[in-house]
Amino acid sequence: MANAKGNRRRFGSVRQLPSGRWQVRYRDPATGQLRTAEETFPTKTDADLALVQIEADISRNQWTDPDAGKVSFEDFATGWLKDRKLEESTRERYETVLRLHILPTLGTATVEEITPPRVRAWRTGLLAETGEPTVVKAYQMLRAILNTAVDDELIRRNPCRIKGADAYEVPERPVLTVPEVYAVAAAISLRWRALVLLTAFTTLRFGELAALRRRDIDLEARVVRVKRQQAELNSGRLFDKAPKSRAGFRPVAFPVEILPDLVDHLECFVGKKPNAHVFIGPRGGKLRRSNFRDDWLEARARAGITEDVHFHDLRHTGNTLASQSGASTRELMTRMGHSTTRAALIYQHMASERDRVIADHMGAAVRKALDKQDPPAASGTDVAQPD
Repeated sequence: MANAKGNRRRFGSVRQLPSGRWQVRYRDPATGQLRTAEETFPTKTDADLALVQIEADISRNQWTDPDAGKVSFEDFATGWLKDRKLEESTRERYETVLRLHILPTLGTATVEEITPPRVRAWRTGLLAETGEPTVVKAYQMLRAILNTAVDDELIRRNPCRIKGADAYEVPERPVLTVPEVYAVAAAISLRWRALVLLTAFTTLRFGELAALRRRDIDLEARVVRVKRQQAELNSGRLFDKAPKSRAGFRPVAFPVEILPDLVDHLECFVGKKPNAHVFIGPRGGKLRRSNFRDDWLEARARAGITEDVHFHDLRHTGNTLASQSGASTRELMTRMGHSTTRAALIYQHMASERDRVIADHMGAAVRKALDKQDPPAASGTDVAQPD
């Protein structure tokens, strides 16, 4: 503008506009084209400081194109998901989270418009609509998407900065006693008795049990070898896939006490071919949660268990028993098929009975050590005085 006051320097320039505010201009380090800062400033000093900051960012390779973040967040998030190499069931889960919990609120924004206050407002609204576990998964996904936006230099910093928003406290689930496990096993259909006992005493997941084949059970060694797990899509389609991590491939030993039940089950309900499924539905199809759930609920009621115990909770019984039996953290991780210590440590903390046994052993050691010493002399006013 002809009537704007200019001030040229080694890097960029500032000038006063007819409105009285000050404008910053500089050369784009990538294209060499003249750029105008997105905001204007009330004083020349403020404009000078802004220009110094831009120059410093460029020299430290921390400058980002102010226009880069103007891309549609929906387009960017959709492309982010498309580029990921994911298993079919995981991709379906991510697509559901994005479609139901992220895009309805943030889909119309550009990437740069998703600011920390906007993320907080989105999360608060989502917590009012659905459970915390779902919100945590959505937050984790949003943060991962925007981490990529940072890597792509669309934005300078990830706006997902809410402390603790990426985790939640899992409520403690009920743990059945051994008599209760056997009560349910006795009350359920004979077809499912071995399923209940094997789950409780090997702690295999439902998907791992549904994918077991005859050849995976070694009766002589009393070992179940986990090599795959069954997944179910929203469409109802079932398919086998590899465990999520290398820790999922594992042998799990079972106690001799349930060996007769497994032998009977293999004889009565399992095909003779090595690849025959160990557990199948009542009509001969693949085992599904839906064709087992009613039997579980009825057996639980007949066994007199009033708590809302899920079939999955049988894993807690087995993990607790293993911990109480003295299993180390690494041994628990191996049995559970986990690659981190977090879950194993939870069960070790729950094993209070085992902790008391340890304390009793410590007490015995203390007594043994003290018995070897002379009793300590009395002290204070109780010490006998010479006549």
